[in-house]
Amino acid sequence: MSDKRVYLYDSTLRDGQQTQGVDFSTADKTAIAKALDELSIDYIEGGWPGANPTDDAFFANPPKLKNSKLTAFGMTRRAGRSASNDPGLASLAQNAPIVCMVGKSWDFQVTEALGIELDDNLSMIADSIAHLKTKVSEVMFDAEHFFDGYKASRDYALSAIKAAYEAGARWVVLCDTNGGTLPDEIFDIVTDVCSQIPGAHVGIHCHNDTENAVANSLAAVRAGARQVQGTLNGLGERCGNANLISIIPTLMLKMGFDVGVSKDQLTQLRRISHILDERLNREPTRQAAYVGDSAFAHKGGLHVSAVEKNPACYEHVEPELVGNQRHILVSDQAGRSNILARFREIGVDVDPKSEAVGKLVENVKQREFDGYAYDGAEASFELLARKAMGELDRYFRVTSFRVIDERRWGDEQDDQVITMSEATVKVVVGDDQFMSVAEGNGPVNALDAALRKVLLTVPEYRDAVEQIELIDYKVRIITRGDGTRAVTRVMIESRDAEGNNWATVGVSTNIIEASYNALRDSITYKLFKSGVRSQHG
Repeated sequence: MSDKRVYLYDSTLRDGQQTQGVDFSTADKTAIAKALDELSIDYIEGGWPGANPTDDAFFANPPKLKNSKLTAFGMTRRAGRSASNDPGLASLAQNAPIVCMVGKSWDFQVTEALGIELDDNLSMIADSIAHLKTKVSEVMFDAEHFFDGYKASRDYALSAIKAAYEAGARWVVLCDTNGGTLPDEIFDIVTDVCSQIPGAHVGIHCHNDTENAVANSLAAVRAGARQVQGTLNGLGERCGNANLISIIPTLMLKMGFDVGVSKDQLTQLRRISHILDERLNREPTRQAAYVGDSAFAHKGGLHVSAVEKNPACYEHVEPELVGNQRHILVSDQAGRSNILARFREIGVDVDPKSEAVGKLVENVKQREFDGYAYDGAEASFELLARKAMGELDRYFRVTSFRVIDERRWGDEQDDQVITMSEATVKVVVGDDQFMSVAEGNGPVNALDAALRKVLLTVPEYRDAVEQIELIDYKVRIITRGDGTRAVTRVMIESRDAEGNNWATVGVSTNIIEASYNALRDSITYKLFKSGVRSQHG
């Protein structure tokens, strides 16, 4: 085996399930396993058979994996039982071709948590490994609390993993269970371990309680370990586990290791990271290394100017390698370089010396001073830019709108309260004037419904408007001066039938007006991107 081969072990389906607020269904676990299989992760830990109904259902009908090996997790035999008569071991052998067992390697845990003699624990480890070696194709041992155990009693910690290795464990995995060990300690201890057990049989499992799980994993690899355990997006109990989404590209692109992931598969990294977030119904972390929206986002004018000349000035890898892309953000820190780069991204051909570009830069800076934020609302910026370049016609003009909220109560014995919003809009499209009234479950919903009611009557607009779905709405209050003047910023995220997402922004001292501004931009953007011809004269 090449010394540059590092094996990946994903424990998202078990360790990730222990994250506060995470509760995978069987369907979730199956979908995540298939995504991991797309990356060719060597081992996918499906869970702990017998621990809960979800894991039992998953192993009863496991996904068919093309590239990865399914692993079942469990523990060594119980004290006082033989390995052949332990129901936990029997369940492990029946559920997956590969088994990973956890056992104690810290003398304190053995005497205090298990309440048994130190030698009995070593026998439990060796017996369990040897027994399952006859039942499954591969067995590995997770040495729980190994680093704390090593620091308390080096000899006993080493004797625990040697017992597993000598009994036939393919991997002995050193666990920083409390997450308190630092990278220099990891390196020194793993170096010592690899002098006792070949590194080709040594793994590392780190928790992130000091924000060092990734660094600790990489330090262990440098010291000789050749298996890394972790989770997608760093899910895990307390502060999480080592984040494989960061570890994989670092090992491949920075350290030159072969992790079984091809270059083509690496380009799916961002997508697979987001698959997990979608399953958890949460927004992806913008600042996530490699795959986050901000990972290759450039905002300062000085940075953008350098990136335009050579991206390597401010990018440590090419974003496309991990399935990401470069973003040139436009803000009050922006200069001409940002604007020109953003023009190229949206396909606008403009003379760099154009007076309109300079005016747009100043306009953006003023508007951001007033409360706008274009680095998170690229659609609104594109509309602003195209309008400045004379490339955007007005599709409709709202001459007035009014929103009324009504709260209705039942009779005196009925505590039911119904709140209903009603919006009235007057809109000009081309030479025609319209007035529409609609109700909604809130003022913005009612305003959106009334505006769509008009636009859906315009044949040229109907198909595009029908596709628009508002999927997120955020409000932020921005206080100016002495705090007596409140400016409201509204961000709206929209999506169409093809799955395209775009974000728009509106600002006003009135929250309804700010919402309308963002809503208007959202509809206008979709009409423009759909190639719809303006009917407004």
